Amino acid sequence: MAIDSRNVEEKCVFICIKGYTVDGHDYAQQAVNSGATVIITERPLQLEGNAAQVIVKNTDRAIGLLANRFFDYPSNDLTMIGVTGTNGKTTVANMLEKMLLGLGIKSALKGTIGFDINGTLYQSSNTTSDALSTQQMIFRAKSENCRAMVMEVSSHGLVLGRVAGIDFDVAIFTNLTQDHLDFHKTMENYGNAKGMLFAQLGQDLTKDKHVVLNSDDAWSEKYEYLTPFPIWTYGLKDEKADFRGINVEYHDEHTAFTMVTPDGDYPVELKLLGEFNVYNALAAVAALYAKGYALPEVIEQLESLTAIKGRMERVPTGDLPIDIFIDYAHTPDAIEKAIDAAMPYKKNKMIFVIGTGGNRDKSKRPDMARKASKAEYVVLTTDDPRYEAYDSIMGDLEKGMEHSNYACVGDREEAVRHAVQMAEEGDLILFAGKGHENYQIIENTKYPHSDAEIALDEATKKFMK
Repeated sequence: MAIDSRNVEEKCVFICIKGYTVDGHDYAQQAVNSGATVIITERPLQLEGNAAQVIVKNTDRAIGLLANRFFDYPSNDLTMIGVTGTNGKTTVANMLEKMLLGLGIKSALKGTIGFDINGTLYQSSNTTSDALSTQQMIFRAKSENCRAMVMEVSSHGLVLGRVAGIDFDVAIFTNLTQDHLDFHKTMENYGNAKGMLFAQLGQDLTKDKHVVLNSDDAWSEKYEYLTPFPIWTYGLKDEKADFRGINVEYHDEHTAFTMVTPDGDYPVELKLLGEFNVYNALAAVAALYAKGYALPEVIEQLESLTAIKGRMERVPTGDLPIDIFIDYAHTPDAIEKAIDAAMPYKKNKMIFVIGTGGNRDKSKRPDMARKASKAEYVVLTTDDPRYEAYDSIMGDLEKGMEHSNYACVGDREEAVRHAVQMAEEGDLILFAGKGHENYQIIENTKYPHSDAEIALDEATKKFMK
């Protein structure tokens, strides 16, 4: 099976998918020329050759059913854990995979950072890949004897049917804040899209399925109504939460707190920084507890975890007299949480570099800058500008600034270098938006880019003369 005509082989099934920039129907003849014998299409096509055409209403939805059957329903043979929400998906998913591996469970992970099987990372596109690629990954995980697989599940992936046919065993909700309104149009649509993960767990009560919800987020109450399965809650504010963090302390190299659980209280020393990572930790522990893993062993694995790549990651600076953090924050809520998480480590002033993607949700931009204004100095820049002009992106951001101590630098590399040039000894620079990503998308081309590498290069030039 293939959805890219370049991947078609003899006796292949080719599915015509409408993408953002290309339409697979336009490549059906090329697929036939390459050996495709069946074309799945939404309309009759005038093709040369003997390929059969199967006409369906929606090829996006059909591909999930076809791929699931083609690979013999691979998710049925794995413990599938799906994580959805605006922020925290990547961290929770990575936590779960590493903890499962530490518990001796061969596991796979699919998410923003890529596709990981038993600790080996492979690159992949999109947080939630197309349905065919996703089923291929699950099948590969099964073939390599994995017993569990963790997946980040995006709202786009749910609406577009990319997770159709996946038999999830645990569904986790992190939080819901403004993002992707260029696609969903309203927050209600966005929230309802996330809810599809809990609704599609199904009604077969003979299967052991669980839902994990952040009880400090109002959307959790709505998601409770979408499933008949056991619900486990977590939070910091809700005293009735099944898993709760209390007595939280923030230190230079770790976060300490007491985890209140159905089996008693446990002291936890987390190597990850910030309040949002306490939430992430609670979600991951609740999911594993729901599946029957003993809390002492689970918490032991939790405490062994190191920083997730590009998620509030402290960049080693050696003898340099400044602190550098990189984070993936690209929503108002995530920016606020990133700044709050970095505050305890600020010795002098904070410099915050904020960018946002071109040709995407513009409505969130002023709020992003408003949250960034908590830093003493802000650099407004771009993050994957695509086809949108620098001035357009920064102009929207600038509307939200609450003080005048900022600069607009459209080229992100120049923005990174400017931030370092503005830094003095003892300052903390937080680069938001790119996180683990090592590229910039300008028009439709990816160019090499690393906030951390550029910042270290500039800081070495400035401070190590």
